[in-house]
Amino acid sequence: MLKKNLLSIAVVAAAMSLAACNDKEVVTEPVEPEATTDVVVQPEVAAEPMVEADVAPEAAATQTIGEMAAGNEDLTILTAALQAAGLDSMLMAEDKYTVFAPTDDAFAGLLTKLNITKEELLADQATLKSVLPYHVVPMVVKAADIPYGTAIETANGQTITISDANVITDSNGNTANIVGTDMMATNGVVHVIDTVLLPK
Repeated sequence: MLKKNLLSIAVVAAAMSLAACNDKEVVTEPVEPEATTDVVVQPEVAAEPMVEADVAPEAAATQTIGEMAAGNEDLTILTAALQAAGLDSMLMAEDKYTVFAPTDDAFAGLLTKLNITKEELLADQATLKSVLPYHVVPMVVKAADIPYGTAIETANGQTITISDANVITDSNGNTANIVGTDMMATNGVVHVIDTVLLPK
C-alpha cells in the first residue's frame, strides 16, 4: 500500500512538473537591426559664370577746343590772342588738333620777357600768327601717346620735343612744363603748359 502511495505521489509530481514547463512562455529578446549609415550625395551645383564688371566709358566731350578755352578762367589771354589773330575759328572746326595751351601766368611771363603790355601783344597779329600755331599739332596726341624724345611738327611748321618728364623744349631751347593733360574736346585734346613756346 505504501508503494502504491509513493508511486502515485511520484506520478503526480512528474505531471505537475511537466505542466509547469508547458505553462512557461519562451520570451525571445528582440534583436536590434544593425545600424546603417545612409550616405547622402549632394547634387553638383554648376559654378556661376564670371561676369565682367561694367566699365563706364569716358564722358563724351561736348565742347570744341575753342569753346573749352573760352570757358576756362586760366586761359583768358590765350582765348583773346586766338580771337585777335583770327585763329579761334580754326579751333572750333571739325579738324582734329592737339593744343598745348599756355596759362594766363605763362603769358604774363612772356609779357615781362618781351617788355610789352597785353594790349600790345594782342595788337601784334604777325607775332600771334607765328606763336599761336606753334602750340598746335594737327592731330590728336593724348598724354599716353606722346612720342618722347621725337621731334613733333606743329601747325607753324617748326618742331618741338617732349621729354618723358613732360617737359617741352622749343626751337630756341626754352622749356615749358606740361601741368595738365587730356582735356578732351570734340575736335581734339588740350594739354596745359606753364610757359609760352617761341618759334625761331
